[in-house]
Amino acid sequence: MLIGIDVGGTHTDAVAVENGKVVASGKVPTVHDDLLSSVLGALEIVLEGVSPEDVTRLNLSTTLSTNAIVEGRTDDVGVIVSSGPGIDPYNFQTGKFYFPVKGSIDHRGEEVAPVAEKEVMDAFDTCVAAGVTSFAAVSKFSTRNPAHEERIAELVASKSDVISLGHRFSGQLGFPRRIATAYYNAAVWRLYNRFADAVEAGVWAKGITAPVNILKADGGTMPLERSRELPVESILSGPAASVMGVLAQRCVGGKCSKSDSLEGETLILDIGGTTTDIALLVAATPLVEKDGISVGSFPTLVHALKTRSIGVGGDSALRYSAGALRVGPERKGVCMAEGGSSPALMDALIYCGHASFGDTSASRHGIEYFADQCGMEPSALAMSAITLAVKTISRAVHEFIEEVNSTPVYTIREILSGDELTPTQVSIMGGPAEAFQTLLAEELHVPVYTVPQYSVANAIGAAMTKPTFELELFADTEAQTLFIPVVGERRSVSSNYKLIDAVLDAKEAMVEYFSQRNIIISADEIEVTEQQSFNMIGDYGTVGRNIRVKCQITPGVEI
Repeated sequence: MLIGIDVGGTHTDAVAVENGKVVASGKVPTVHDDLLSSVLGALEIVLEGVSPEDVTRLNLSTTLSTNAIVEGRTDDVGVIVSSGPGIDPYNFQTGKFYFPVKGSIDHRGEEVAPVAEKEVMDAFDTCVAAGVTSFAAVSKFSTRNPAHEERIAELVASKSDVISLGHRFSGQLGFPRRIATAYYNAAVWRLYNRFADAVEAGVWAKGITAPVNILKADGGTMPLERSRELPVESILSGPAASVMGVLAQRCVGGKCSKSDSLEGETLILDIGGTTTDIALLVAATPLVEKDGISVGSFPTLVHALKTRSIGVGGDSALRYSAGALRVGPERKGVCMAEGGSSPALMDALIYCGHASFGDTSASRHGIEYFADQCGMEPSALAMSAITLAVKTISRAVHEFIEEVNSTPVYTIREILSGDELTPTQVSIMGGPAEAFQTLLAEELHVPVYTVPQYSVANAIGAAMTKPTFELELFADTEAQTLFIPVVGERRSVSSNYKLIDAVLDAKEAMVEYFSQRNIIISADEIEVTEQQSFNMIGDYGTVGRNIRVKCQITPGVEI
């Protein structure tokens, strides 16, 4: 029995899935000041129909880290950076407690100059005096040698609650992205770990002893234990749940079965109460942000599915400003049909007959009163609001497709090349999905199909998403060193170490990583995505080889 919980901007949904079928579901309002109450409230409804002892896995998608960053509720972070020559670290400053220090490691991982320990301690004292106890340590080539980051961590350990080390996020080079990633990870660490503590205790109190996993932005999951170390990877897990929800239900032509395949290009629209999330599948494979997503104005190393969100949803508030009607992005609570105090987009849809639920008379009265204030006919106002919302979504879709076609496009497996991508169908989900189906089909001029069980599709996607992980191994046979950054493994190898040895060691390290977390995988499940071996030339010929191997458990769903 699999349980999936999706914490959305408006509702928190939960489902129990057995043999690919939803056997129980629950939906409660999301309480943004107390997300745990929403998680446990939805879970309680599901457990009315299933036994806690039958649960084998619980996957959770949460907006906690994303909301904390957007709303400015993160901790101050002391960021200590060792960059070496050739780059001005102040170009990548994050926050007000930012301290470049002397020290340098070259591109092969050899120390050129030791880290300036007095400068580190001066920075540390400044932070402690200001009450800062969250830190990030980043050196330029820490993916080749983490010694400077580890030494900084040792120096500041006495009065720090968390120290995010840059090399633990990815083996990929990218100094500016590494700084931002380490900063955000430390900034949300305390808030996220309090939430994780509460989730763990709450789930146990419900009698569930199965592993708890967190949905990641790349469409996979990670164990709750791992997410405590890397909470930044939970950013944008909601849009990822949308994509996995479509894959889990195999929605093609309005039908749903495991034997179906998503042919061509399928646009995904998840219309919630607050936002609409947009994504694209190419032959049933999600597109990805190759280098990592941007958080605010900072590019990071957080791998994610390629998605976009806009501030239009069923509960988007209707406003009249400067002689024009506006829809969203503000939300003033639920629509009037569900007990809200001011008209929203969903009320306009109800007024025009595109939807019918809740207190429809409240929707009618709200639209009529608001129209009178605006000096418009109620039907004209409602139709204008709907048209504006549909065109806003359509414009965002076309901008998204244009962006996809203007840059190299990557799926979770490979780079795509050739003709431009043009969606041949749309899969739509979310509470207002049925109300928008015909409206968007007329606007986008392609078939639009409602995803089966569209109102809880994100929770289904969360439930059925498999664990994923990416690992990079680096070896230098001249220096006789091997390093796997994300697991912190560093050891000696012989001068005869070869590429095939590196592939086998990378797979073994991944199997061991999952084994330590009570997840059994085989080497056959591991996909090698990159493998390179370059000869290094000295004064008298080849002196060794520089080897790099990248492998992954590919994101996917249980079938």
